Amino acid sequence: MSNLTQLTSQTWVIALMAVMLIGGVLSAVHHAEVVAHKTGEPYGTLVLAMCITVIEVSLIISMMMTGHEGSEFIARDAVFATVMIVINGVIGLCIFIGGLKHHEMTFRNEGTNSALAVLTALATFILVMPIVTISTPGPDFTKSQLAFAGIASFALYMAFLFFQTITHRDYYLPKAQDKKTDINFHAQKPSNAKTAISVVLLLLSLIVVVAMAELLSPAIESGVAALGAPKTIVGIAIAMLVLLPEGYAAVRAARANRLQSSLNLALGSALASIGLSIPVIAAIAIVFQLPLTLGISELNMTLMYLTFFIGALTLAIGRTTLLQGVVHLIIFFEYLFLSLVP
Repeated sequence: MSNLTQLTSQTWVIALMAVMLIGGVLSAVHHAEVVAHKTGEPYGTLVLAMCITVIEVSLIISMMMTGHEGSEFIARDAVFATVMIVINGVIGLCIFIGGLKHHEMTFRNEGTNSALAVLTALATFILVMPIVTISTPGPDFTKSQLAFAGIASFALYMAFLFFQTITHRDYYLPKAQDKKTDINFHAQKPSNAKTAISVVLLLLSLIVVVAMAELLSPAIESGVAALGAPKTIVGIAIAMLVLLPEGYAAVRAARANRLQSSLNLALGSALASIGLSIPVIAAIAIVFQLPLTLGISELNMTLMYLTFFIGALTLAIGRTTLLQGVVHLIIFFEYLFLSLVP
């Protein structure tokens, strides 16, 4: 009876943490949208992407510091999962839901193609190069290679930010016809006081999200172990928890026929996940002598480049339909299934 009572108590605690996590996500999305409306595109979508990256880095580092079995793979699994979830899951769902409601949506393909090109280079630097280098056995970098990869990733991401926010900002703004039908675009901007309050509440909401995600991590690990599933599922679960605010915000924008905002948010989060997370994680791994394995398997490499190829076709013409969303979602489900049954 005592075991049953303890199990029931644990279940209620986990349920309460899940409710708090969802509440934090909804609150974060709301306040991020207030800040985004004040700053305008593409700065607004960067706010949430940067905050989510801070969450991801803190979760990965905390799990690496524990030194549990398999902790050297958590950064690789989480970053790869982020790329697959964002391009196939989030973007696929946005296109699918937007296609159901609006049949066809438009966006600026100049910006999205540039973002996808940078993301392909970053993913190759970090997730593929460790496999083909010969200085160390296995899918690992030497310390010098890891340091150079981190610096190169950060430099490439900074170049993208300069391109996105300064030299070619118009590539990431909605098309003229989309602005005419976007009620959010014409709505009155929030006051400075309201924006400042939203910034504070956004940070507090994200702290709640990261705290609940970190508290739920042991339950996720226990569940994965009980099911006998591969440990990579832990990285996928963490990435899904971390991406909840961005995913929800992106889908809401797509339903409102603002696919440009959805793509800015989704691709921006994937870029920040590598361009900002990996340099920090690499530096900490080098300083504290932590093991770090970044190379992915041949199966995951195949899925990743299939994702980039289909993504390039989807973003090539500046218009999307329901079918493109279906293709991305099927690839996403294929990724989830093969992660369970490799």
